[in-house]
Amino acid sequence: MDTTEEFLEPRSVLSDLHDVVDSVFLALDNNDDWGLSGKRPDQYMSDVVADAAICEFLKPLGYGILSEESELLLPENKLFPTVVVDPLDGSTNASRGLPWFATSLCAVDEQGPWIAVVADLVNGDRYDAVRGWGARKNGDAIEREMCPDLDDSLVVVSGLPEKDLGWDQFRNLGSAALALCSIADGQVDAFVDCMPDAHGVWDYLGGMLICQEAGGVVYEVKSRELCVLDRNERRTPVAAAGRKLGEELLSRRQTFEVDN
Repeated sequence: MDTTEEFLEPRSVLSDLHDVVDSVFLALDNNDDWGLSGKRPDQYMSDVVADAAICEFLKPLGYGILSEESELLLPENKLFPTVVVDPLDGSTNASRGLPWFATSLCAVDEQGPWIAVVADLVNGDRYDAVRGWGARKNGDAIEREMCPDLDDSLVVVSGLPEKDLGWDQFRNLGSAALALCSIADGQVDAFVDCMPDAHGVWDYLGGMLICQEAGGVVYEVKSRELCVLDRNERRTPVAAAGRKLGEELLSRRQTFEVDN
């Protein structure tokens, strides 16, 4: 791209993020080691490989990068967005051959989450969203028009629920990014983080924008800002296909904090 104006055109940024995902698929296709990296207890070699592919693509273009797996890189120019990156969300699943893991990318501008791409690395499905433009799955628009009552809902959780919150059924699948995207496309109805302050911004930001642009809602249990570009901060998100379901789950999830 020749100018900053061209660089910041939403479709160009969206195209770059999809190209980044292509580089992750290629890197992981050539990866033979899915075990622990040895650098920290919860990091796998697949995390490192995916992160390297992403950084090698984004750095020369001038993007800022906030990744779970590497140090913060500030953008070359304040007009350039910072991309919040989870190179491999669900890397424990990937290490065990469980088919539920993804790459999550979200470009953030001064107004907050701007452009997101989340790629299911198992079946190749790609979700994306641009703030104010709606959400898509594999290039087709997705929107949640219906939302069940709590007692008819299928809810994805992270961690171990302290008690039944009134849902019909729940699943614990191991990727917040994919859970939020699955709300957007109607596979599930809600997501509840049952662990206090366990998720970094890279875990949920891309999926959050996609969920919201598809008509869903996303809350934070303690009403804190979810878009926080600080690698040391952690949050507790709750999301749903509709406001009534979301507010009911949020209220019931907040009782965990009171009980503790």
